[in-house]
Amino acid sequence: MLTTPDDVATRGRRVVLRHKRLSDGANDYAWRCDEELARFDAAPPLRTTFINFQASLTAQHRYPDAGRRSYAIEDEGGRHIGNVMYYNLREEQGEAELGVTIGDRGYWGQGYGSDAVQALVRFLFRSKGLRRVFLHTLDWNTRAQRCFGKAGFVPQGTVWRDGQNFVLMEVRRDRRGRKK
Repeated sequence: MLTTPDDVATRGRRVVLRHKRLSDGANDYAWRCDEELARFDAAPPLRTTFINFQASLTAQHRYPDAGRRSYAIEDEGGRHIGNVMYYNLREEQGEAELGVTIGDRGYWGQGYGSDAVQALVRFLFRSKGLRRVFLHTLDWNTRAQRCFGKAGFVPQGTVWRDGQNFVLMEVRRDRRGRKK
């Protein structure tokens, strides 16, 4: 399906962040069932049928949660390569949590993740008026930490949750652009 201007939430240098479609379900399902990707997300792989997964996506599409939104990441050619999302939106505090997955392994280590994260952070600061975007990444996932560092995130400490150690990282609107 061709991406239209109405689909596009924002753009990075190399990526387009567009609104999710039900047709993204096949990729999303495959990525969520993948053991290695689940390990990077500190979650068990998805163990439901595709039909149940698609029903859940349909419900989310019809009744979106204002506190979270997921966007498809497309490469320069319009290929769906991953997803980036915000959740735990707290508008009163001016903050939200961020997550990203590059599901297509052929795009790992090429800067697509950091470009998508930078694009979403700019979008959130501009459109939602947020002052802080934060995330938790596993302490052993140094590749993700480098990605987030390129996007301006700074480590703030560690958090122990569900038997895993995470690095808490954040970027603040008032500090953007001061660090290279």
